[in-house]
Amino acid sequence: MSMFAAKTVLSEEIARLLGGRIGSVLQGEVTAGQGGTITLQDPATGLPMVDYADAGAEVARQAAAGAARAQREWMALSAAERGRRIWALGALVRRDAEALARLESANAGKPLRDCRAQVARVAEMAEYWAGWCDKIEGRTVPVPSGHTVIIRREPMGVVLAITPWNAPIFTCGWNVLPAIAAGNAVVLKPSEYTPLTSLAFGLLAVEAGLPRGLVQVVAGLGATSGEALLAAPEIAMVTFVGGAASASRIAAACAARMIPCVLELGGKSANIVFADADLPAAVQGAQQAIFASSGQSCVAGSRLLVQRSVHDRFVAMLAEASTKIRLGDPLDAATEVGPVATARQFAHVTQMVADGVAEGAELLAAPRAESLPSDGFWVMPSILSGLSNGARAAQTEIFGPVVAAIPFEEEAEAVALANATPYGLAGAVWTRDLGRAHRVAAGVRAGSFWVNGYGTIHVSVPFGGFGASGHGRSSGVEALAAYTQSKAVWVETAETPALGFGHRPG
Repeated sequence: MSMFAAKTVLSEEIARLLGGRIGSVLQGEVTAGQGGTITLQDPATGLPMVDYADAGAEVARQAAAGAARAQREWMALSAAERGRRIWALGALVRRDAEALARLESANAGKPLRDCRAQVARVAEMAEYWAGWCDKIEGRTVPVPSGHTVIIRREPMGVVLAITPWNAPIFTCGWNVLPAIAAGNAVVLKPSEYTPLTSLAFGLLAVEAGLPRGLVQVVAGLGATSGEALLAAPEIAMVTFVGGAASASRIAAACAARMIPCVLELGGKSANIVFADADLPAAVQGAQQAIFASSGQSCVAGSRLLVQRSVHDRFVAMLAEASTKIRLGDPLDAATEVGPVATARQFAHVTQMVADGVAEGAELLAAPRAESLPSDGFWVMPSILSGLSNGARAAQTEIFGPVVAAIPFEEEAEAVALANATPYGLAGAVWTRDLGRAHRVAAGVRAGSFWVNGYGTIHVSVPFGGFGASGHGRSSGVEALAAYTQSKAVWVETAETPALGFGHRPG
């Protein structure tokens, strides 16, 4: 196969996983859209690969109504049976792992090695959440009356999950699996740029024995299909992974309907390096923090705060090490960094780099490789050195392989700089001083924080942000509180109940 053969691979895997058709998955069947044409581009070359039709409002309404019916069927099963079927879904993901990874790589431009790892994590998520199905327990509360009070945890009903283009299959599993484990149905609206692996997941759910319609996948635009789903009366809760502007509109729509939402948003996370750190390890960690996944990660360590006494040396080490990163065909297993996913994102990242240089930064970046297509969405791993923390490129989420390197003097300044953004998603510190590590971890406002490492997450650990990085947690046991609601059942046990009002007959 020739280099950059994403269109061929896309066609092969659409045939294998989707029966050769692209459309929404409703009631376990691929359903053609009724709206305008959406074209998927190859991020590596910029060339068009395949077209499909926007679902449209009517398909969206059908999806929500079908999910409500399936949710009642799902809850009629025993908790143990629900767990067995979710486990079976994980087994099917493992069975089709290579095909799913190839489809994801061809669609999103993510390196195949990354896609393989993320598909494996989705199978792991299914296994984790399958184990929770029969462990969602209530409790009793002692009250000063003759009642036994039982607190039940009940599902919300139908959850609308809106997921982004940067990690489609991962965020599909991340949002769908805890919701169905808690007894809900899900209508999934993936990004219109990267819907394919989510559609495949919806078909696998039916093959695993989940009720038809329990996982509906609507392929379409936010302004049409997404808006119709937000307005659907069956939707009882919304989860959203994406940017702050869209999140604000979604939160307003949820507030108008008086339904809850969980928002996993972006970040401008600080990766803090002290002079006493293991600098070679921190250099490798800094690459992991910002260049993995082409920087298209909400937890990317896009602000590199380095103690001034080692700042210049550390930045030079990072720049030299970054020249060894292998860029190339996303479908080549040796490729470490691919293109950014969309033309729109490419324009944003390149503009942010230009803005950083205009604000006085020195741009340190490897030259563009001649083997990379000139029309693809390629951004070289880049360092903007010499920026102030208040610069636009240091405050705005770039979502590409670009890091702002900023010096600091002492610990208190590092913490202050880390907190000097509206975001609060993640952060890290590199130091050999254990006390300092704990102080900095406690002082930085972030939902996830790493010490002498970066970016590890797991389905069993709560994940989410502070401030402009969103609210709510969608993994770990904390997610069960988000995807269920409590009901208090008061059972009178006194032989002669004490009632505060009314009269007995006779």
